[in-house]
Amino acid sequence: MISAGDFLDAGHAAGVDFFTGVPCSFLTPLINGAIADTRLAYVAAASEGEAVAIASGAWLAGHKTAVICQNSGLGNAVNPITSLNYPFRIPTLMVVTWRAGLGLKDEPQHELMGRITPGLLDLMEVPHRPFPTSAADVALAIEEALLKMDKTGRPFAFIMQKGDVTNDGGGDMSAPPARARGQITDVCEGGELPSRYAAMETLLGGISDDTAIIATTGKCGRELFTINDRPQHLYQVGSMGCAAAMGLGVALNVERPVVVLDGDGAALMKLGSLATIGAYAPDNLVHVVLDNGTYDSTGGQPTVSASVDFAGVAADCGYGAGIRCDGRGGFIKALAQAKGSGGPTLIHMRVRPGSMSGLGRPTISPADVALRFKEFLSP
Repeated sequence: MISAGDFLDAGHAAGVDFFTGVPCSFLTPLINGAIADTRLAYVAAASEGEAVAIASGAWLAGHKTAVICQNSGLGNAVNPITSLNYPFRIPTLMVVTWRAGLGLKDEPQHELMGRITPGLLDLMEVPHRPFPTSAADVALAIEEALLKMDKTGRPFAFIMQKGDVTNDGGGDMSAPPARARGQITDVCEGGELPSRYAAMETLLGGISDDTAIIATTGKCGRELFTINDRPQHLYQVGSMGCAAAMGLGVALNVERPVVVLDGDGAALMKLGSLATIGAYAPDNLVHVVLDNGTYDSTGGQPTVSASVDFAGVAADCGYGAGIRCDGRGGFIKALAQAKGSGGPTLIHMRVRPGSMSGLGRPTISPADVALRFKEFLSP
């Protein structure tokens, strides 16, 4: 058994300074300690998958990261671990609890995951070992994990059992302060909707060259690549719904402007990310939801976005501003307004369904895209 300070001190000494996750009773002292430790950043995620994406963004911004969660939450994290961390070769140290672990009677909802936790990590090709339980072993265990991640470019997990960390209390664990409802602006023109391609051309003409852009999976990223491939672009090729959380992880750790290009289906998939973004409120983040009412990449099946006011939801979640628009002229106005919103801004831009014919795909590997994006973000 070790104290939370034993682990956090050793991690900090090795450079691990950015934590995010979702609580578990086994994790109480570790999470409480990370929140209270002024040397560390801790972001409370709405889901485990969101936490993985937030940590990925922080890694792109130059941090060594840790994701801490209950093993039942691995189900939420499978998609980004396998379709974000794996192809982009983004490492993060994971601390995963083992509810219903060996010989431990637990609640029925943990029975199956307790049986398969190590096997699930194996299936995802995430190396793992037991959480270190001796203060003398912590630094070496973390060093070995970091060396493994340096070699593979992918996550490494410690599996924590009940009682591995003493419940030695914590300091100030204040949540981010509540934010007032953001301003909502409507600059809709009511004319013919532009294409997503045209909207992205408008975006590139209205932002500075030092802006980092993260494009959601599917045709959004493919079209951005076709318009102009640049080091400041990251094209998510999987991990649907995780672009906003990754953008948060980047924006919290850089001073340059950050734009997330989201889709309506992707934004709906992890709508909880809006609450996290609103709470931590990076004022350099612009979140653009390009809403065509369809899952365009899979055949145009309809989403439910027609009844969703993304700008209103964002404003209620603490974004500095939520802006609705539906034309290129309105989009230009929205981008200008975002620069002075005093907090993250969500622009809900309605576009028409469909994409250009013969649309290609990025010809640069995800791992190379991540490395050049990380280099672009570096001071």
